[in-house]
Amino acid sequence: MPRFSVLNLVPRRAGGSYADAMAAMVRLAQTAERLGAARYWIAEHHNMKNLASSATQLLIQHTLANTATLKVGSGGVMLPNHSPYIVAEQYGTLATLYPNRVELGLGRAPGTDQRTARALRRHNLHHDFPADIAEMRSYFADTALVHAYPAAGLDVPVYILGSSTESAYLAAELGLPYAFASHFAPRMLHEAADIYRRLFKPSASLAEPYLIVGANVILADSDEEARRLATTQTQFFLNVVTNAQQDLQPPLPDENTLWQQHQTARTAPHFGPVDFKGIPLYQQEKAVVDDMTAMSFIGSPVSVRHRLGQLQQHLEFDEIMAVSYIYDEEKQHRSYELLAGILAEG
Repeated sequence: MPRFSVLNLVPRRAGGSYADAMAAMVRLAQTAERLGAARYWIAEHHNMKNLASSATQLLIQHTLANTATLKVGSGGVMLPNHSPYIVAEQYGTLATLYPNRVELGLGRAPGTDQRTARALRRHNLHHDFPADIAEMRSYFADTALVHAYPAAGLDVPVYILGSSTESAYLAAELGLPYAFASHFAPRMLHEAADIYRRLFKPSASLAEPYLIVGANVILADSDEEARRLATTQTQFFLNVVTNAQQDLQPPLPDENTLWQQHQTARTAPHFGPVDFKGIPLYQQEKAVVDDMTAMSFIGSPVSVRHRLGQLQQHLEFDEIMAVSYIYDEEKQHRSYELLAGILAEG
Protein backbone atom coordinates (compact mmCIF):
# COMPACT_ATOMS: atom_id res chain seq x y z
CA MET A 1 0.00 0.00 0.00
CA PRO A 2 1.15 3.59 -0.62
CA ARG A 3 2.00 6.22 1.97
CA PHE A 4 -0.53 8.86 2.97
CA SER A 5 -0.36 12.61 3.39
CA VAL A 6 -2.77 15.44 4.12
CA LEU A 7 -3.93 18.40 2.03
CA ASN A 8 -5.68 21.29 3.75
CA LEU A 9 -7.45 24.25 2.10
CA VAL A 10 -8.14 25.65 5.59
CA PRO A 11 -11.90 25.98 5.15
CA ARG A 12 -13.89 28.08 7.55
CA ARG A 13 -16.60 26.00 9.19
CA ALA A 14 -20.13 27.39 9.51
CA GLY A 15 -20.36 29.36 12.73
CA GLY A 16 -16.59 29.73 12.97
CA SER A 17 -14.05 32.45 12.19
CA TYR A 18 -10.85 32.57 10.17
CA ALA A 19 -8.93 32.26 13.43
CA ASP A 20 -10.93 29.12 14.19
CA ALA A 21 -10.04 27.69 10.76
CA MET A 22 -6.35 28.33 11.36
CA ALA A 23 -6.49 26.78 14.82
CA ALA A 24 -8.19 23.71 13.32
CA MET A 25 -5.43 23.60 10.68
CA VAL A 26 -2.83 23.27 13.43
CA ARG A 27 -4.79 20.60 15.32
CA LEU A 28 -5.13 18.54 12.13
CA ALA A 29 -1.39 18.90 11.50
CA GLN A 30 -0.66 17.61 14.99
CA THR A 31 -2.90 14.61 14.33
CA ALA A 32 -1.17 14.03 10.98
CA GLU A 33 2.20 14.12 12.72
CA ARG A 34 1.05 11.61 15.34
CA LEU A 35 -0.26 9.29 12.61
CA GLY A 36 3.01 9.38 10.66
CA ALA A 37 1.80 11.29 7.60
CA ALA A 38 4.42 11.68 4.89
CA ARG A 39 3.67 15.39 4.56
CA TYR A 40 1.09 18.09 5.27
CA TRP A 41 0.41 20.57 2.49
CA ILE A 42 -1.58 23.79 2.54
CA ALA A 43 -3.21 25.01 -0.66
CA GLU A 44 -3.21 28.56 -2.03
CA HIS A 45 -6.49 30.26 -2.90
CA HIS A 46 -7.47 33.90 -3.21
CA ASN A 47 -10.70 35.92 -3.10
CA MET A 48 -12.59 32.96 -1.62
CA LYS A 49 -14.25 34.02 1.61
CA ASN A 50 -14.82 30.44 2.80
CA LEU A 51 -11.09 29.55 2.71
CA ALA A 52 -8.39 30.96 4.97
CA SER A 53 -5.49 29.78 2.79
CA SER A 54 -4.49 32.97 0.98
CA ALA A 55 -1.15 33.70 2.71
CA THR A 56 0.07 30.13 2.43
CA GLN A 57 3.66 30.67 3.52
CA LEU A 58 2.48 32.25 6.79
CA LEU A 59 0.20 29.31 7.50
CA ILE A 60 3.06 26.93 6.75
CA GLN A 61 5.29 28.77 9.22
CA HIS A 62 2.55 28.66 11.87
CA THR A 63 2.07 24.93 11.31
CA LEU A 64 5.81 24.25 11.48
CA ALA A 65 6.03 26.19 14.74
CA ASN A 66 3.31 24.03 16.29
CA THR A 67 4.67 20.63 15.19
CA ALA A 68 8.01 18.93 15.75
CA THR A 69 8.87 16.55 12.91
CA LEU A 70 6.10 16.86 10.30
CA LYS A 71 7.14 17.91 6.79
CA VAL A 72 5.00 20.91 5.82
CA GLY A 73 4.71 22.47 2.41
CA SER A 74 2.72 24.29 -0.21
CA GLY A 75 0.12 22.44 -2.18
CA GLY A 76 1.00 24.56 -3.87
CA VAL A 77 2.57 27.90 -4.55
CA MET A 78 0.81 29.17 -7.67
CA LEU A 79 3.77 30.62 -9.53
CA PRO A 80 1.75 32.95 -11.81
CA ASN A 81 0.87 34.90 -8.67
CA HIS A 82 4.41 35.38 -7.39
CA SER A 83 7.90 36.47 -8.29
CA PRO A 84 10.13 33.36 -8.33
CA TYR A 85 12.72 35.42 -6.47
CA ILE A 86 10.31 36.20 -3.62
CA VAL A 87 9.26 32.54 -3.43
CA ALA A 88 12.91 31.52 -3.07
CA GLU A 89 13.48 34.10 -0.34
CA GLN A 90 10.36 33.09 1.60
CA TYR A 91 10.85 29.34 1.43
CA GLY A 92 14.58 29.67 1.97
CA THR A 93 13.76 31.53 5.17
CA LEU A 94 11.31 28.81 6.24
CA ALA A 95 13.87 26.10 5.48
CA THR A 96 16.47 27.95 7.54
CA LEU A 97 14.13 28.19 10.51
CA TYR A 98 12.90 24.58 10.15
CA PRO A 99 15.64 22.50 8.48
CA ASN A 100 14.60 19.43 6.48
CA ARG A 101 10.91 20.04 7.10
CA VAL A 102 9.87 22.48 4.34
CA GLU A 103 8.56 21.41 0.92
CA LEU A 104 7.68 23.45 -2.13
CA GLY A 105 4.87 22.28 -4.39
CA LEU A 106 4.49 24.41 -7.52
CA GLY A 107 1.41 24.93 -9.68
CA ARG A 108 0.65 26.92 -12.81
CA ALA A 109 -2.98 27.89 -12.09
CA PRO A 110 -3.70 31.23 -10.43
CA GLY A 111 -6.03 29.63 -7.88
CA THR A 112 -8.51 32.42 -8.49
CA ASP A 113 -10.22 34.48 -11.22
CA GLN A 114 -8.43 36.77 -13.67
CA ARG A 115 -9.45 39.98 -11.91
CA THR A 116 -7.94 38.76 -8.65
CA ALA A 117 -4.88 37.50 -10.56
CA ARG A 118 -4.31 41.07 -11.76
CA ALA A 119 -4.52 42.32 -8.20
CA LEU A 120 -1.98 39.69 -7.12
CA ARG A 121 0.55 40.36 -9.87
CA ARG A 122 -0.46 43.34 -11.95
CA HIS A 123 2.02 42.99 -14.80
CA ASN A 124 2.05 40.26 -17.48
CA LEU A 125 -0.69 37.73 -16.75
CA HIS A 126 0.77 35.30 -19.30
CA HIS A 127 3.57 33.38 -17.61
CA ASP A 128 5.99 30.69 -18.68
CA PHE A 129 5.68 28.05 -15.95
CA PRO A 130 8.83 26.05 -16.85
CA ALA A 131 10.85 29.28 -17.05
CA ASP A 132 9.53 30.45 -13.68
CA ILE A 133 10.48 27.11 -12.12
CA ALA A 134 13.96 27.27 -13.62
CA GLU A 135 14.43 30.81 -12.35
CA MET A 136 13.26 29.91 -8.85
CA ARG A 137 15.50 26.85 -8.67
CA SER A 138 18.49 28.93 -9.84
CA TYR A 139 18.18 31.03 -6.69
CA PHE A 140 18.34 27.94 -4.48
CA ALA A 141 21.28 26.62 -6.52
CA ASP A 142 22.84 30.11 -6.30
CA THR A 143 23.61 30.13 -10.03
CA ALA A 144 21.69 33.33 -10.87
CA LEU A 145 23.28 36.76 -11.22
CA VAL A 146 21.04 37.95 -8.39
CA HIS A 147 21.35 36.06 -5.10
CA ALA A 148 18.40 35.12 -2.89
CA TYR A 149 19.47 34.92 0.72
CA PRO A 150 19.05 32.80 2.79
CA ALA A 151 17.81 30.48 0.02
CA ALA A 152 21.19 30.33 -1.73
CA GLY A 153 22.64 26.85 -1.41
CA LEU A 154 19.63 25.31 0.34
CA ASP A 155 18.06 22.09 -0.92
CA VAL A 156 14.30 22.62 -0.56
CA PRO A 157 12.40 19.70 -2.17
CA VAL A 158 10.37 20.79 -5.20
CA TYR A 159 7.22 19.03 -6.45
CA ILE A 160 5.28 19.66 -9.65
CA LEU A 161 1.51 19.94 -9.19
CA GLY A 162 -0.96 19.57 -12.01
CA SER A 163 -4.32 18.48 -13.30
CA SER A 164 -3.45 17.85 -16.94
CA THR A 165 -1.03 15.93 -19.13
CA GLU A 166 1.01 19.09 -19.70
CA SER A 167 2.20 19.05 -16.09
CA ALA A 168 3.02 15.33 -16.39
CA TYR A 169 5.40 15.99 -19.29
CA LEU A 170 7.07 18.77 -17.31
CA ALA A 171 7.51 16.72 -14.11
CA ALA A 172 8.94 13.84 -16.14
CA GLU A 173 11.36 16.08 -18.04
CA LEU A 174 12.62 17.75 -14.86
CA GLY A 175 12.86 14.49 -12.95
CA LEU A 176 10.74 15.79 -10.06
CA PRO A 177 8.01 14.19 -7.95
CA TYR A 178 4.53 14.75 -9.36
CA ALA A 179 1.30 15.45 -7.48
CA PHE A 180 -1.89 15.15 -9.51
CA ALA A 181 -4.93 17.17 -8.42
CA SER A 182 -7.41 14.33 -8.88
CA HIS A 183 -9.24 15.42 -5.73
CA PHE A 184 -11.06 17.98 -7.90
CA ALA A 185 -9.95 17.29 -11.50
CA PRO A 186 -9.66 13.51 -11.87
CA ARG A 187 -10.40 13.15 -15.56
CA MET A 188 -6.82 12.97 -16.89
CA LEU A 189 -5.27 11.14 -13.94
CA HIS A 190 -4.50 7.81 -15.60
CA GLU A 191 -3.19 9.36 -18.81
CA ALA A 192 -1.00 11.83 -16.90
CA ALA A 193 0.35 9.09 -14.63
CA ASP A 194 1.29 6.96 -17.63
CA ILE A 195 3.08 9.87 -19.32
CA TYR A 196 4.95 10.74 -16.14
CA ARG A 197 6.19 7.21 -15.46
CA ARG A 198 7.00 6.41 -19.08
CA LEU A 199 8.94 9.60 -19.85
CA PHE A 200 10.54 10.20 -16.45
CA LYS A 201 14.20 11.26 -16.58
CA PRO A 202 16.24 10.59 -13.44
CA SER A 203 17.69 13.75 -11.92
CA ALA A 204 19.86 14.85 -9.04
CA SER A 205 16.62 15.28 -7.10
CA LEU A 206 14.96 11.94 -7.85
CA ALA A 207 16.18 8.63 -9.24
CA GLU A 208 12.75 7.11 -9.95
CA PRO A 209 9.29 8.61 -10.56
CA TYR A 210 7.24 9.42 -7.48
CA LEU A 211 3.51 9.91 -8.01
CA ILE A 212 1.19 11.50 -5.46
CA VAL A 213 -2.54 11.14 -6.10
CA GLY A 214 -4.93 13.68 -4.61
CA ALA A 215 -8.17 12.17 -3.32
CA ASN A 216 -11.16 13.04 -1.17
CA VAL A 217 -11.21 10.59 1.72
CA ILE A 218 -14.06 10.23 4.21
CA LEU A 219 -13.88 7.21 6.47
CA ALA A 220 -16.18 6.21 9.31
CA ASP A 221 -17.02 3.05 11.18
CA SER A 222 -19.87 2.31 8.75
CA ASP A 223 -20.59 3.03 5.09
CA GLU A 224 -23.82 4.74 6.05
CA GLU A 225 -22.12 7.14 8.47
CA ALA A 226 -19.38 7.94 5.94
CA ARG A 227 -21.98 8.73 3.26
CA ARG A 228 -23.77 11.04 5.68
CA LEU A 229 -20.53 12.85 6.55
CA ALA A 230 -19.76 13.15 2.84
CA THR A 231 -22.78 15.40 2.26
CA THR A 232 -20.54 18.17 3.65
CA GLN A 233 -18.09 17.47 0.82
CA THR A 234 -20.88 17.56 -1.75
CA GLN A 235 -22.02 20.91 -0.41
CA PHE A 236 -18.44 22.18 -0.62
CA PHE A 237 -18.10 21.24 -4.29
CA LEU A 238 -21.54 22.59 -5.07
CA ASN A 239 -20.21 25.87 -3.70
CA VAL A 240 -17.33 25.62 -6.15
CA VAL A 241 -19.67 25.05 -9.08
CA THR A 242 -22.06 27.87 -8.15
CA ASN A 243 -19.43 30.19 -6.62
CA ALA A 244 -21.59 30.49 -3.51
CA GLN A 245 -18.51 30.39 -1.22
CA GLN A 246 -20.44 29.21 1.81
CA ASP A 247 -18.54 28.05 4.85
CA LEU A 248 -18.14 24.31 5.40
CA GLN A 249 -21.62 23.08 6.24
CA PRO A 250 -22.82 20.42 8.71
CA PRO A 251 -23.83 17.13 7.09
CA LEU A 252 -27.38 16.47 5.92
CA PRO A 253 -29.23 13.15 6.35
CA ASP A 254 -28.36 12.02 2.82
CA GLU A 255 -27.54 13.18 -0.73
CA ASN A 256 -31.18 13.25 -1.82
CA THR A 257 -31.99 15.72 0.92
CA LEU A 258 -29.08 17.89 -0.19
CA TRP A 259 -30.14 18.10 -3.83
CA GLN A 260 -33.79 18.59 -2.97
CA GLN A 261 -32.82 21.63 -0.93
CA HIS A 262 -30.51 23.07 -3.55
CA GLN A 263 -31.56 26.17 -5.43
CA THR A 264 -29.61 26.73 -8.65
CA ALA A 265 -27.18 29.65 -8.51
CA ARG A 266 -26.22 31.73 -11.54
CA THR A 267 -22.68 32.99 -10.96
CA ALA A 268 -19.69 31.48 -12.77
CA PRO A 269 -17.08 29.59 -10.75
CA HIS A 270 -13.37 30.24 -10.62
CA PHE A 271 -11.62 27.28 -9.05
CA GLY A 272 -8.21 26.32 -10.34
CA PRO A 273 -7.91 25.40 -14.02
CA VAL A 274 -11.47 24.05 -14.44
CA ASP A 275 -13.55 26.00 -16.97
CA PHE A 276 -17.12 25.03 -16.19
CA LYS A 277 -18.50 27.17 -19.01
CA GLY A 278 -16.84 24.77 -21.44
CA ILE A 279 -18.70 21.80 -20.01
CA PRO A 280 -22.04 21.04 -21.72
CA LEU A 281 -23.54 20.12 -18.35
CA TYR A 282 -22.75 23.52 -16.90
CA GLN A 283 -26.30 24.12 -15.69
CA GLN A 284 -26.58 20.59 -14.33
CA GLU A 285 -24.67 21.10 -11.13
CA LYS A 286 -24.99 17.57 -9.85
CA ALA A 287 -23.33 16.11 -12.92
CA VAL A 288 -20.42 18.52 -12.60
CA VAL A 289 -20.03 17.85 -8.87
CA ASP A 290 -20.08 14.11 -9.50
CA ASP A 291 -17.39 14.52 -12.15
CA MET A 292 -15.17 16.62 -9.88
CA THR A 293 -15.48 14.23 -6.93
CA ALA A 294 -15.00 10.98 -8.84
CA MET A 295 -11.73 10.39 -6.97
CA SER A 296 -13.38 9.99 -3.58
CA PHE A 297 -13.02 7.17 -1.09
CA ILE A 298 -16.10 7.20 1.12
CA GLY A 299 -17.06 4.36 3.43
CA SER A 300 -15.94 2.02 6.15
CA PRO A 301 -12.33 0.78 6.35
CA VAL A 302 -13.32 -2.48 4.66
CA SER A 303 -14.94 -0.69 1.70
CA VAL A 304 -12.18 1.88 1.28
CA ARG A 305 -9.39 -0.70 1.61
CA HIS A 306 -10.86 -2.63 -1.31
CA ARG A 307 -11.20 0.44 -3.54
CA LEU A 308 -7.72 1.71 -2.68
CA GLY A 309 -6.30 -1.70 -3.56
CA GLN A 310 -8.04 -1.60 -6.93
CA LEU A 311 -6.67 1.87 -7.71
CA GLN A 312 -3.19 0.84 -6.65
CA GLN A 313 -3.29 -2.14 -9.03
CA HIS A 314 -4.27 0.06 -11.97
CA LEU A 315 -2.17 3.12 -11.21
CA GLU A 316 0.78 2.05 -9.04
CA PHE A 317 0.92 5.38 -7.22
CA ASP A 318 3.35 6.03 -4.39
CA GLU A 319 1.28 8.22 -2.11
CA ILE A 320 -2.31 9.29 -1.57
CA MET A 321 -2.74 12.89 -0.51
CA ALA A 322 -6.06 12.98 1.28
CA VAL A 323 -8.31 15.97 1.70
CA SER A 324 -11.21 15.46 4.07
CA TYR A 325 -14.15 17.86 4.06
CA ILE A 326 -15.77 16.75 7.31
CA TYR A 327 -17.58 19.32 9.42
CA ASP A 328 -17.02 17.66 12.81
CA GLU A 329 -13.33 17.97 13.70
CA GLU A 330 -13.27 14.87 15.86
CA LYS A 331 -14.77 12.80 13.05
CA GLN A 332 -12.34 14.34 10.57
CA HIS A 333 -9.40 13.26 12.70
CA ARG A 334 -10.97 9.83 13.13
CA SER A 335 -11.20 9.53 9.33
CA TYR A 336 -7.44 10.08 9.01
CA GLU A 337 -6.79 7.58 11.80
CA LEU A 338 -8.77 4.96 9.92
CA LEU A 339 -6.92 5.78 6.68
CA ALA A 340 -3.55 5.46 8.40
CA GLY A 341 -4.66 2.11 9.81
CA ILE A 342 -5.67 0.78 6.39
CA LEU A 343 -2.34 1.73 4.82
CA ALA A 344 -0.32 0.42 7.74
CA GLU A 345 -1.92 -3.01 7.32
CA GLY A 346 -0.78 -3.13 3.69
